[in-house]
Amino acid sequence: MKLLVISPEAEDPREHATLAELFATGLTSYHLRKPTWTRAQLAAWLHALPPAFHPRIILHTHHDLAREFPLGGLHYRDPSRSTCHVLRDKFPLAHSTQSEAPNPVCHVLRDKLLTGTPPFRSRAIHDLSTLRASLESDDRLLVSPIFPSFSKPGHAPDARLAPAELKSVLALPRRAEVIALGGIDASRIPACRELGFDGVTVLGAIWQATDPVNAFSELQTALLAHAA
Repeated sequence: MKLLVISPEAEDPREHATLAELFATGLTSYHLRKPTWTRAQLAAWLHALPPAFHPRIILHTHHDLAREFPLGGLHYRDPSRSTCHVLRDKFPLAHSTQSEAPNPVCHVLRDKLLTGTPPFRSRAIHDLSTLRASLESDDRLLVSPIFPSFSKPGHAPDARLAPAELKSVLALPRRAEVIALGGIDASRIPACRELGFDGVTVLGAIWQATDPVNAFSELQTALLAHAA
């Protein structure tokens, strides 16, 4: 199983130094999610990061920064909003006028306009029907909330991600890697494996810890202990 980390939403003076240690410890993919930050703030954050780490960054907002930095991929928040809608807003000539459904051709057109080549695509998923429909259309699916969130009080699982049905969907063939998100710490890794996830993503378990690097190491140990 993979172990991924999401950034703290706000500025954290520990972040860059901690991230360098996490990468050295084995982190392969870091989701840069700063929803209230401006493009200039994110650009400054990326400039402060050693260029060797840029390919491990999955960017959640201000995707056009992928023109300036060799990022590892882009994350999209709203799967209900079709790619063609986004293209129509940003690039009026590069969309399908006949279909409102998500279209793989639109993905490729949009991604080429942003970066020159189709980047790795990650997407947020919050219900089973969207998960089922996305198994072949994206590279990574972050499914949440699996457990009550540490970082978002009140954000907890509901009937849209019923465990028995979720396990059934995760047993289907797929192109995308499906990653659990929400309230995950070392004690919940066995449950994520039992459901059939390809990995876990953590936020609060890292950034709310007194020692984020040690917390990451404990998660790695738990993953190894429960390896198939």
